[in-house]
Amino acid sequence: MSTSQQQQPEAPPTAGRDRQTPMQRFTRLCVRYVEQLMPDPYLFAIILTLLVVAMVFVFVPGATVTGVVDGWYAGVWGPSNIFAFAMEMVLILVSGYTLAEAPPVKRGLTWLASKPRTQTQGALLCFVCAAVASLLNWGLGLVVGALLARQIAARLRGANFGYIVAAGYMGYMLWTNGLSSSIALANTDTSSPLNVIYSVTHQTVPLSLTVFQPYSYLAVLVAFVALAFAILRMSPSDAPEIDPAVFELDADATPDTGRPTTFAQRLENLWVLNVIFFLAGAAYFVHSGFALNIGSMVMLFTILAALLHWTPIRFIRSFTTAAKTSGPLLLQYPLYGGIIGLLAYAPAHGVRPLQAVIATALVSGATATTLPFFNYLGSLIISLFVPSGGGHWGVQGPVAVSAAVQLHQTSPEYLGKVSMSVAAGEAVANMIQPFWLLPVLAIARLNVRQVMGYTVPAFLIGLVVFGAACLAMPFL
Repeated sequence: MSTSQQQQPEAPPTAGRDRQTPMQRFTRLCVRYVEQLMPDPYLFAIILTLLVVAMVFVFVPGATVTGVVDGWYAGVWGPSNIFAFAMEMVLILVSGYTLAEAPPVKRGLTWLASKPRTQTQGALLCFVCAAVASLLNWGLGLVVGALLARQIAARLRGANFGYIVAAGYMGYMLWTNGLSSSIALANTDTSSPLNVIYSVTHQTVPLSLTVFQPYSYLAVLVAFVALAFAILRMSPSDAPEIDPAVFELDADATPDTGRPTTFAQRLENLWVLNVIFFLAGAAYFVHSGFALNIGSMVMLFTILAALLHWTPIRFIRSFTTAAKTSGPLLLQYPLYGGIIGLLAYAPAHGVRPLQAVIATALVSGATATTLPFFNYLGSLIISLFVPSGGGHWGVQGPVAVSAAVQLHQTSPEYLGKVSMSVAAGEAVANMIQPFWLLPVLAIARLNVRQVMGYTVPAFLIGLVVFGAACLAMPFL
């Protein structure tokens, strides 16, 4: 594309900072402090680990160095390790990325990226697309926002790339109220180890009593409008220099060589194999009664991606490329598994682990009316240590559900509210916890300090919107 064809972002204010909106000034302040104080996400996880170790020695009677080390090891490699769940999360991400890279979907993204004429329009478009995609599948939402941001910023040279990427990531805040919500899906599956409600009360909670309730979809609508308005008002007037290599496309591992000539190449291009794979997966989905859980979501997006890539070799290449974005997650999941193990460490029978100490303290004195809100506040804190929705529910869920039982609130409707209040806190905390920003950064080829300063205002907006929704839950 020639320089004359490239669109330029909107003209910045000419009078300097005194012409900036209050939102722009606040965002600029957030960006400045994040750039100065935010460590690499891997170091952030290590610091959190050390903090949890210190808290264990303070709040867990009888804790020993050996016991703490054993508890950490159990969370990473022990019988209740994090790896099975980590693989599910990675597959959701990779299958979502592969689907977004399918030719029909990619052509749609390219067409969309050609529409914005300013960086504000580009940021709003990224947010809207990522928010809608996140409600369908959180992995798809992450990658759609990042891929679209790259294409938009490549066309609008001079635009603030970090701002556009951050706008797409803000759409991810809505995922816990969508079809791939880890907690809501776990509530529906009696075989899931994360179905805390079933393990305590022997009840399941369908999606109709969680993500499709008014407190859920109304909160999504209000958050959507509020975040869009914030993105519009925070559009920065400056744009840090970005290396042009960031926008270069990755080369395929095995480029197309034309018409297949060997038996192996013919097999690799045998489209009927992908169709059979798709039909088998679709048939099982129908046979299962259209069950929506983590496994079925992975299957659906995988078979749909295979169908849209058409030939096996194209699907394989795309899936392999998508898997590269999961590297930072694979590096950090063991650390967060260790944190989960530390939170669950109890030196003796009858001694409450740190996770119970924190969760119980946060819901102490709660009533049936205030329990969802107190769970929400607790979730905001616990999400900093356990940023994965399902893993987080495994930590906070037993205390939250037990508190509801003690208040004689055991109906599926109320327990669905309890679980969604925890999910809401996890969604909001993601705006200041860099864990799920990692795959976005891998796609955008930026560092966390270039993006997270813009998501701090989104955290504050989500804090208010979803907090109000949790306060209203008992009445809806």
